[in-house]
Amino acid sequence: MQLKKMEEITAKAQGTWDTFRKERDFHRMHHKRVVQEKKKLIVDIKRLKTHYAGYEPTLNELRGKYEAAMKEKMLMRLERDRMSSRVQALEEQIKSMEGSSQKTQEVQKPRRKKKGGDSTIPPDQTENPFTDVNFEVPLVDRYQLSKTFRGHLNAISAVAFHPKKPILATVSDDETWKLWSVPTGDLIMSGEGHKSWLSGVDFHPKGSHLATSAGDNTVKLWDFMSASCAHTFADHTQAVWGVAFHHTGDFLVSCSMDHTARMWDVNSQRCRQTFRGHVDSVNSICFQPFTNNICTGSGDKTVSLWDIRSGLCIQTFYGHMNACNHVTFNKTGDTIASCDADGIVKLWDVRMVQEVGTMQSGQHPLNKCAYDRSGSILSASSDDGTVKMFDTKTMTSVAELRGHEDAVQAVMFDPEGKFLVSSGSDSTFRLWNA
Repeated sequence: MQLKKMEEITAKAQGTWDTFRKERDFHRMHHKRVVQEKKKLIVDIKRLKTHYAGYEPTLNELRGKYEAAMKEKMLMRLERDRMSSRVQALEEQIKSMEGSSQKTQEVQKPRRKKKGGDSTIPPDQTENPFTDVNFEVPLVDRYQLSKTFRGHLNAISAVAFHPKKPILATVSDDETWKLWSVPTGDLIMSGEGHKSWLSGVDFHPKGSHLATSAGDNTVKLWDFMSASCAHTFADHTQAVWGVAFHHTGDFLVSCSMDHTARMWDVNSQRCRQTFRGHVDSVNSICFQPFTNNICTGSGDKTVSLWDIRSGLCIQTFYGHMNACNHVTFNKTGDTIASCDADGIVKLWDVRMVQEVGTMQSGQHPLNKCAYDRSGSILSASSDDGTVKMFDTKTMTSVAELRGHEDAVQAVMFDPEGKFLVSSGSDSTFRLWNA
């Protein structure tokens, strides 16, 4: 009996030993396979090192060529900057020589009348031809996208219509301005000269000149007859946001980030008046139609009226809770529309000196606003990529035009009341009509 038990124990131990032996043989074979793979990897690594060593001289040569090219590029930049400064110095020297020669001529010919004298500010009693004119209200609720034009390489910040011809001017962050035939969209003329992004544009009342403002602190006057820059006004110390012509065409006003607005005499080509009073950037400026008053909208949340003769503030309108981005008048000149960074539009009665109404467009900032010629519809360009349409009598939203792929920067009705044009950060301007 005991012998039988010992035999069972022995058989069981023999089975366990056989199992362990098989596992040992398996792990031994696996170890041999790993060692073989390791040796193969070592051989491959050595081969790759040898291969890389063959390419290393070429890489070192390319690295040296790259460093030499970068050094040459830096030298070219330095030389370009040096030449630019020399050109500027020569231009200043030429201007000073021309000024001295002009003074010499004036001394030699004292009886000769000086050209380009200061313009005379017209009387206040200028009749507004639109006072008793009734225009048809556009059916903006039926407006749809008609055409899209990609004419610039960057955001189109402002637009303006020619006073007499179907021509549209656009200015862009790509430092250029362009003239287009509308509604065909054919390019007529393109101008370069500013050293930074362009922000504002306006036509001379006679259509003979174009004024542009830019981030290079300047306002430029462009002459279509000579197809060149007639003059550059450079008294502002910071970026200039907008420009506007007086109805006579003799004066041009501009607003700037330096907290001031300035009036320029087109004939004598000098600053005639500086308007100080805002405590933040002056973001927008326009003339009250057929008057000697200008309106400004500022980052200090106020809208102000100024007399161009005295340079004094006539009235300030308070009510915006955020920066005022744009101001504009209706054609009769009795109501101001202003929009701000909170997406709010406010209407102000100039004669009663009070707020007429408020219209809410949403949470996105409104960049510019524009009346139609009847004064019943106000359009506003929004950062949400839409153009908002408001009824100024009922103070309600009547339409919302969608089509831009990015923020809408500017909007304007054409003088004939046939369509609306908008421009945006998507580098396009678009035509809308019923």
